[in-house]
Amino acid sequence: MRKKISDFPVAVYLAIHGFLRDFGKDERGLSGVVVAILLILIAVLAIIIIWGFLSGWLKDLWDQIVGEAESKLSTPP
Repeated sequence: MRKKISDFPVAVYLAIHGFLRDFGKDERGLSGVVVAILLILIAVLAIIIIWGFLSGWLKDLWDQIVGEAESKLSTPP
């Protein structure tokens, strides 16, 4: 049992090392990784562009809300 426990870290290291070595040589999986990275970049850019368009409108809306609240608080009942 002790032998199995002491051999476990070596087995894990060899398994990970072998996986990474094979992954580096196998070019079929790289196209999927590239597509995933490009999709993430496109999604981030879309969010940035949408936020750029909506931020002005949201700021105006927030200023109206705060202005209404301040005017109601400043007038006596």
